[in-house]
Amino acid sequence: MKIKVWGARGSIPAPGPETMRYGGNTSCVEVTLSDGSTVILDAGTGIRNLGLALGGRDSIQQPINIFLTHLHLDHIQGLMFFAPAFRPESEIVIWGPASPEASLRDRVARYISAPLAPVEVRELPSLVSFREADTVEWEIGPARIRAQAVNHRGPTLGYRIDDCGTSLCYIPDHEPGLGAPLSELADDWISGFELAQGASMLIHDCQYTDDEYRAHIGWGHSPSSDAIEFANRVGAQQVLMFHHDPLHSDEFLDRFSTDVAARWRELGGLSERVTFAAERHELSLVAAPAQAV
Repeated sequence: MKIKVWGARGSIPAPGPETMRYGGNTSCVEVTLSDGSTVILDAGTGIRNLGLALGGRDSIQQPINIFLTHLHLDHIQGLMFFAPAFRPESEIVIWGPASPEASLRDRVARYISAPLAPVEVRELPSLVSFREADTVEWEIGPARIRAQAVNHRGPTLGYRIDDCGTSLCYIPDHEPGLGAPLSELADDWISGFELAQGASMLIHDCQYTDDEYRAHIGWGHSPSSDAIEFANRVGAQQVLMFHHDPLHSDEFLDRFSTDVAARWRELGGLSERVTFAAERHELSLVAAPAQAV
């Protein structure tokens, strides 16, 4: 698998000179499977640039599968600006969490409709379908996809993609212990544990420092100590810290990442296996025997 980050920011876009290196666009990750097909994780503002890049490629794999973790605005805001959605030849499948309140289509349509948008879902020239992915496993090309509910405000999913001996787990918005120290919880009591266990790559929420988290308990995001403990407990081989707070500048994230790497080493890990996501960051996952972190 190949991974490319198109947006790593959380909560709200944060463009500006102080966020140029890590980027200001919100959550969007492109995953290229072993057969060359593509799936998209979340549709924050980063999906706009991804859509433009897809238009410049010789061919676009059909259908285009988009996995939404949840429907907070920072994860769907880019849908209205995703160029393939306005091409009649495009087929797009949008996966996301179920809700007793309304269908996935109807909930997304609240955003792609007046007064928030100039067109409605039914007016898009592309062929768009919606599928609810709660507790579902399915296959796309050579990959096995699994969705699982995780702890965040509102119905929220994490996703795992297994492909040819490698695995990617994506949980960008997550509060695994809900204020309780993860070190004091059994595995079965930790949200997302089974989904992420043994992943080749874990992309995980690391929005707050521990000091910041004290004022944000219950908001649905992780302090750095929980992000590190979670990644260590599940045995992730590589970790990409994600969903950066919009107030965190490049300089702040440089310091933050250094602190996280040092704390990872204290748990016996290799610091180079924990990095902070940055826009246009590209990684490759290659099947290899499991190694100690």
